Amino acid sequence: MRWPFALPFAGLLLSIALGPLLLPKFWHHHYGKAAAFWSLLTLAALSGFAGFVPALQSFIHVLLDEYLSFILLLFALYTVTGGILITGGIRGTPATNTGILALGTIIASVVGTTGAAMILVRPLIRANLTRRHNVHVLVFFIILAGNIGGALSPLGDPPLFVGFLHGVDFFWTTQNIWLQTAIVAGLLLVCFACLDWWLSRLEPPPDKTVARHPVRIRGLVNVVLVGAIVVNILLSATWQPGVAFDVFGTRLELQNLVRNALLVVIAGLSLWLTPEEHREANGFTWEPIREVAKLFAAIFTAIVPVVAMLQAGRNGSFAWLLDAVTTPAGAPREVAYFWFTGLTSAFLDNAPTYLLFFELAGGNAQVLMRELSGTLASISMGAVYMGALTYIGNAPNFMVEAIARERGVRMPSFFGYMLWAGAALIPLFLLLTLLPIPPLLSAN
Repeated sequence: MRWPFALPFAGLLLSIALGPLLLPKFWHHHYGKAAAFWSLLTLAALSGFAGFVPALQSFIHVLLDEYLSFILLLFALYTVTGGILITGGIRGTPATNTGILALGTIIASVVGTTGAAMILVRPLIRANLTRRHNVHVLVFFIILAGNIGGALSPLGDPPLFVGFLHGVDFFWTTQNIWLQTAIVAGLLLVCFACLDWWLSRLEPPPDKTVARHPVRIRGLVNVVLVGAIVVNILLSATWQPGVAFDVFGTRLELQNLVRNALLVVIAGLSLWLTPEEHREANGFTWEPIREVAKLFAAIFTAIVPVVAMLQAGRNGSFAWLLDAVTTPAGAPREVAYFWFTGLTSAFLDNAPTYLLFFELAGGNAQVLMRELSGTLASISMGAVYMGALTYIGNAPNFMVEAIARERGVRMPSFFGYMLWAGAALIPLFLLLTLLPIPPLLSAN
């Protein structure tokens, strides 16, 4: 395949970026049709290149083996966390906002970036809805709770879970990149606190006559169900019955089928056990997850030829990429792995991007965890950290943006968010590249 096969994916990205900006009403009503158009164009191109049956097999593989697990996990977390109602007098002060962002960052490696984002985004929005300057709060929340905070365990972010499934020890990232994560998260929290304090001075003084009620957490059964989701994901990776089913060339492992079925059951239990008024008070609707489901279905489809070209290595259109991350002697360039994995993750889904560069670096988990630990750290940090650079870099980004926009927050456009995130993150990534603190990136 040559580069023209990547054009549907590029067209999809431009549609997501420019549609809400140039044609907001049309996009809101017809984004599903736009996503379907680019998906069908991709499948037509694949059929013309390889034939209808291989194209259909590729589509079924993406749908059943990758997209289904992805969207069911998001659906379960979105449904369950939507039943957790945090009430009381939460005011969007700099101290409160910084505390919520810090909490989201800390719990993201335990309940996942999606779980942390969905638990805290609604109370954070309510606390800041009356402020004139509140966009920066959600932008930093996406960066920290939706991305950076998930860097310390396979439960935190999908790329690390992919690594865990391919043999990386569960606590490897905890032990090897905790310092980098602490540096990035700590500096971001300090920058946010300073910015929020400065902007809060431009706000009118709060009405102190309004009664403040104590903070309460309702729908606690959903906290248990979030734990059930975490345990379910962990058990699916450790239980290997060796049973699989073939669906038109796609091998479906029994443990993955059971995991997906249990995710649906857990979501159903949340809907059954949670009083409806809790979701109503949260302003819960199905539109954000519906939008994510449609757009990411198109992303997973349109990305197929791009991944195929990347996987072709030196025989493909992206042979220059392999040369860029490898020295003439064959040794990996850790800085290049960090930046290429990260920047690719910002525009592609970061889980397959992680796997792609994992395989590009040899694919042997034992070697990568030991002799090439710097390379594995580079891939892990790039995939997790730089997923925060765009709305489509990681699923929580898009979900938080959709929920905030639905609640009346004037979120930045696709390119506007890139400017916000780039201004906050690129200097820190340059710092990571240069700091001589083991096992930070070495200047190969």
